[in-house]
Amino acid sequence: MNEEFIDIWAFLAASPLLWLTMTLVVFLASLWLNRRLGGSMVLHPVLLSMALLMGILLLTGTDYDTYFDGAQFIHFMLGPATVALAIPLFEFRHEIRKLLFPLLIAGMTGACVAAASAVMMATVLGADRVTLLSLAPKSVTSPIAMGIAEKIGGLPSLTAALVLLTGAIGCMLSPLLIRLMGIEDDRVKGFAMGLSAHGFGTAQAFGISATAGAFAGLGLSLAGIMTAFLLPGVLPWLPGLSS
Repeated sequence: MNEEFIDIWAFLAASPLLWLTMTLVVFLASLWLNRRLGGSMVLHPVLLSMALLMGILLLTGTDYDTYFDGAQFIHFMLGPATVALAIPLFEFRHEIRKLLFPLLIAGMTGACVAAASAVMMATVLGADRVTLLSLAPKSVTSPIAMGIAEKIGGLPSLTAALVLLTGAIGCMLSPLLIRLMGIEDDRVKGFAMGLSAHGFGTAQAFGISATAGAFAGLGLSLAGIMTAFLLPGVLPWLPGLSS
């Protein structure tokens, strides 16, 4: 009986459909648990899903490549989901046009500070070069961040995990920082959340208002574009990456 179960599991584990289904089931369970616990950002559904899936992979001895063969469809859908943010941007295009110059300056500053501060702090803590290169695009949404990491010599899988952690931490801290700074304008709230916490922040901003969500989508998009263009030029000037 035990051998039969092992044979059945070996067959199922090699099937991409198993890991796609497992990912969806784990996320739905994490979402339910998060709601039962009051929607705490400390126990964000994505973070819970990561922990549970890592545990399942370790217990079953499944390598990441096998898992990703099934979960890559979800990864592929991140691209269209990001592009779909153009719809609320179009609806608020007149307000965005009025603030275009300050938004561009803020976006450029935010992208540079996010990459530079992360790399410098990790350098002080003794991180190796590959880790630094994986960390540099951590404030950009996953599809863009993984592509940037691959191009500059980082590990896309490590970057993906860092992106999720950045987004979760940003969502936890942003309400507190917004209150402390006395920010009342939904446009500023949304743009800051999208710029610093990418998809996580954008989803949270839509819970504030449609305006905040639209400007969060703009912040997310600007962070991705500017990081992709500026990061390769900035990297040689950063400690630990100058060689």
